[in-house]
Amino acid sequence: MEGYLTLSHKELDRLTVIKSVHAGRLLQKEAASQLDLSVRQIKRLLARFRAEGAKGLISRHRGKKPNNAYTDATREAAIQLVRAHYTDFGPTLASEKLEERHGIKISRETLRTWMIDASIWVTKGRKKARIHQRRKRRSRRGELIQIDGSPHAWFEERGEYCTLIVFIDDATSELMAMKFTPAETTQAYMETLDDYLVQHGRPVALYSDKHSIFRVSYPERDGELTQFTRAIKTLDIEPIHANSAQAKGRVERANGILQDRLVKELRLRGISDIETANAFIPELIEQYNKRFAIAPNNDHDAHRKVLYSEEEVELIFSIHHHRKVSKNLTFQYKNSEYQITNEGKGYRLRHSTVTVCESFNGEITVLSDGRKLDCHKFIEGPEPIPLDDEKSIHHTVNKVTARINSEYASKYAHKPKVDHPWRSRNKVRVPAS
Repeated sequence: MEGYLTLSHKELDRLTVIKSVHAGRLLQKEAASQLDLSVRQIKRLLARFRAEGAKGLISRHRGKKPNNAYTDATREAAIQLVRAHYTDFGPTLASEKLEERHGIKISRETLRTWMIDASIWVTKGRKKARIHQRRKRRSRRGELIQIDGSPHAWFEERGEYCTLIVFIDDATSELMAMKFTPAETTQAYMETLDDYLVQHGRPVALYSDKHSIFRVSYPERDGELTQFTRAIKTLDIEPIHANSAQAKGRVERANGILQDRLVKELRLRGISDIETANAFIPELIEQYNKRFAIAPNNDHDAHRKVLYSEEEVELIFSIHHHRKVSKNLTFQYKNSEYQITNEGKGYRLRHSTVTVCESFNGEITVLSDGRKLDCHKFIEGPEPIPLDDEKSIHHTVNKVTARINSEYASKYAHKPKVDHPWRSRNKVRVPAS
């Protein structure tokens, strides 16, 4: 409207102070202190006010395009690339990929505005806040490692549904180890922890949920250890079980980030199988930690050296069962009978208890008081039915279905000719009249 000026709050403050200087109620030095400007700048503003009035205090940049503004060509190129490659990416990840893959550096908030204007990105409603008790981070790297398995369609429709085992440090939110596996099993956690020990050493404690891999939930079996918990206690790693998902929120949030970013990264790289994805993990961990990890409050690393040999660690990360030795130095395991063949005073082993260690490739090692015993399979029986839980049963059913389909396809791959004798076997023959 003509006769009126639009001033910002900052300009209104300047107008009030400059009027006081102009009227002689305030010194230029005092005005400079109030507005956090130099005396020289106060003199300029005072000269503008005397020449143009309040209009002279309006910023000269108002209505002008900034010198560092993006050009229309840059905006159009960015939008075209997002439409072509990153339609389901969030603005933050899309801006990172534009810079990494195309050399176009755009802030995430600017790209968010462009994507909203182009109807590529729809803003999400803010969820109602849920209050959970906060827990302070551990101060040292390696004191507390949160572990979890994340079943997800990591390869989308290109590959099989699988699980990602994630180990994350509580002090730094740093990804420590990861592994793609067909299902969340004891074997998957043991193999991931084995890789962890090689790279970092022994942590002080592992923080997990109450899944049957980590904890026996039956009251009548109170105090009994699962295979995984037995292994980490042997390594002097303390198991801790969370009462809720929120209690181990750092690994849960990491799962959410990976289910968004990692799925898209695997798609961009054309990775669609577990073996190739596991080969990519070291690069992924480096990228993730560079983006999300923070420095610990205490620089001292809490990891400890592994005190066992490679062979001993291999035995620790196997399935252990206790068996009673008969007077003939035999014992039964998985419907088969084994004969101990140690030379010497074997009668000492009669009616003793031995530990049967079965590796995940089926190799059997028998221990008595930590000493290996020689043995061989004496009587071989049928393989027992494997045990599954709610997290691995789908993988087992999928394997059986694939086998059945493969056998059916091979059996009926050849179609006999119309005049083949097999086709005429059930036909009724009518004698010629």
